[in-house]
Amino acid sequence: MKNRFTATALIASAAAAALLLTGCVAGENQPAAEAAASTDDAGIVTHGGTLNIDFATYNPLSLVIKEKGWLEDALADQDITVNWVQSAGSNKANEALRANAIDVGSTAGSAALLARSNDSPIQVIDIYSQPEWAALVVPEGSDITSVEDLKGKQIAATQGTDPYFFLLQSLEEAGLSLDDVTVQNLQHADGWAALQNGSVDAWAGLDPIMAGAEAAGAELAYRNVDFNSYGFLNATESFIAEKPDVAQTVVDVYEHARAWALANEEETAQILADVAGLDLAVATKVITERSNLGVDNVPGDAQIDVLTTIGPIFVETGDVLNQGKVDDALDTIVNDTFATKADPTIVE
Repeated sequence: MKNRFTATALIASAAAAALLLTGCVAGENQPAAEAAASTDDAGIVTHGGTLNIDFATYNPLSLVIKEKGWLEDALADQDITVNWVQSAGSNKANEALRANAIDVGSTAGSAALLARSNDSPIQVIDIYSQPEWAALVVPEGSDITSVEDLKGKQIAATQGTDPYFFLLQSLEEAGLSLDDVTVQNLQHADGWAALQNGSVDAWAGLDPIMAGAEAAGAELAYRNVDFNSYGFLNATESFIAEKPDVAQTVVDVYEHARAWALANEEETAQILADVAGLDLAVATKVITERSNLGVDNVPGDAQIDVLTTIGPIFVETGDVLNQGKVDDALDTIVNDTFATKADPTIVE
């Protein structure tokens, strides 16, 4: 995946890294544009309380930030406690956001759109990656070598996550539908376990678990980078409205972490390996080949283009009531206020 980085993204990331290394300083149902304006004018400085934010092995930047304690340092003067909550998948992050158990959570773009289409009051405030993190996985030596071979088979997938939507897109491309297969709704790690014990024929996998599965002998029966959506950092609308200064700090720290991770791939891989329980070689593959941390961080047309393609699938499968709800979500899911103003030099 590394050779798929755009020149623009690489140049922007390199510039941010250079700044860091040289020490240079440079409301619910409310439309995104209006929300952006209100946060610009709020002049809010939050004191006290807790920031509830997730970390996830599919979001390497979250692991780096947690390991380094940069958020804690950035919010210390405001006496804000940082509470880290692990997300096992995009579906779990969305559940926590909807329940207000976290203020900021990381998901795939497809999962964020699904949640927003079903009235979850969230917006994407930063893009953390453009990964190739999903593929269709089969056991070593399987006679399944194409998507067409999945007809009549048992497939493990985590509904509401990118691998699940990867599966749906793959079936559609092959002229198949959900009626042609049996999907077992299992969390990502459980899906890999089911593939190992033979209770499913295939698994819609997610990195870094998928990379570990490859190292253990599993095979990727089908890959398509275009069926992977971006990594979204989402926040609840109430958090954005009430604590815009904290939201800005989160994005600033994320952009510092991006520049640091691009300049320190080996240590980033080691952090991922430690948290996910992976061999360093496997974690290195995830970071250097399949994560694309050098993507433009500002959410906008690139993400909407991908989600516009995925959105109708939600309606076809009955996951969203109608296309109108998807269209409304597409119109309101992006809040680029914080990413546009991001200052990666916030961390000294």
